[in-house]
Amino acid sequence: MTTTVSAAPAAAPSVPRNVRRGTLLCLVSAAGFGMSAVFAKQAYAAGFNVPTMLAGRFVIASVLLWAVVAWRRPKLPTGRTLAACVGLGAVGYALQAGFYFGALARIDASLTALLLYAYPGLVTVLAIALRRERPDRRRVAALACSALGLLLMLGAGGVGGSAATGGVLLALGAAVAYALYLTVSDGLPRDLDLFVVTAIVCTSAAASLAVFGAATGSLHSPADASGWWWVLAIAVCSTVIPIAGMFFGVRDVGASTAAILSCAEPAVTVASTALVYGERLSPLQAAGGVAVLASVAVLQLRRRRPRPAPVATGQVDVPVAAVSCGVPSEHAGEETASETTSAPRRRGGAVRWRLRPLRRPAGHGPRAVGEHRAARGLRVGRAAREAAHAGADAERGPAHRRGAGG
Repeated sequence: MTTTVSAAPAAAPSVPRNVRRGTLLCLVSAAGFGMSAVFAKQAYAAGFNVPTMLAGRFVIASVLLWAVVAWRRPKLPTGRTLAACVGLGAVGYALQAGFYFGALARIDASLTALLLYAYPGLVTVLAIALRRERPDRRRVAALACSALGLLLMLGAGGVGGSAATGGVLLALGAAVAYALYLTVSDGLPRDLDLFVVTAIVCTSAAASLAVFGAATGSLHSPADASGWWWVLAIAVCSTVIPIAGMFFGVRDVGASTAAILSCAEPAVTVASTALVYGERLSPLQAAGGVAVLASVAVLQLRRRRPRPAPVATGQVDVPVAAVSCGVPSEHAGEETASETTSAPRRRGGAVRWRLRPLRRPAGHGPRAVGEHRAARGLRVGRAAREAAHAGADAERGPAHRRGAGG
């Protein structure tokens, strides 16, 4: 496997989902990764060793992936991000692939695939150690399932001997290397294109394995040239196609469902090697494998979040879709209230909704007792003067109202 399942960025545009298509693509991806064990064993039978086969695989996959990148034309990483991608390929993924395919040369592919799937539990342990996650009940239960599965597989017998012990250690080393690979890659920017990252990783892994093979003298041409067809099958059917399938499958079903569907990978490995090579798992090893795969499913379960209780505020409860801010909506005419919900400066009064305070008319509002009495006296005196002035006008008659000399 050369890809990780992660959620899409929140700013990504919405894409219409097709659950059946996404499920099929994820299963095709898992089947492609699972068939890599059969292809590798066939390449070993043709005379390939691990460094030569992996260098050839990553070279072919890099050429195909860079062709896809040239067609898609995404943004390329630079600086520290580019250095991190190169390091992930040259060190992390090269070690994981070397350990995994080295284990395939020593022990059964079914046991190797199940031991590799201890990596989700190791990723959880690293996340808790780095304080990225909290050890809640769900994660503790997943770790317990993974640990129980490993104990059943390793304690079931059939893994004795120096060669088998070395193969088991290599398989567990592959799980550790892949857990570290995923932990480091989790820090990469979310907007990076998957094909760009995978192309850089495969190119760096090819260069690293080629240098290692040249330094140790382990690179050589196989005796049977037909073995290159199996290397091509690993590069195309177990690298490029599964990566593309997982990339587009996650868009349709989501990261959690895709991670659960990827558990079909070891099942495909067990079934294919049983059909081709007659490999069999003991009942305890099969039970251990089921426990390990169950831990992956438990890790992907989503906890139900309780809905927040409504807060009694004394205000009209308006649905979010019905609140408008001066923009017509499809619910126009159905609103019962429309307010601008800007953040208030302080609680209480008109200041809360930033409304202009009403001006109070004269004579209203709280005043001091003395001021209130003085104002009342002025009003009484003014009324008396107006009454006296009206009486004088009545005595003077119309001449006075017309003016002097009228």
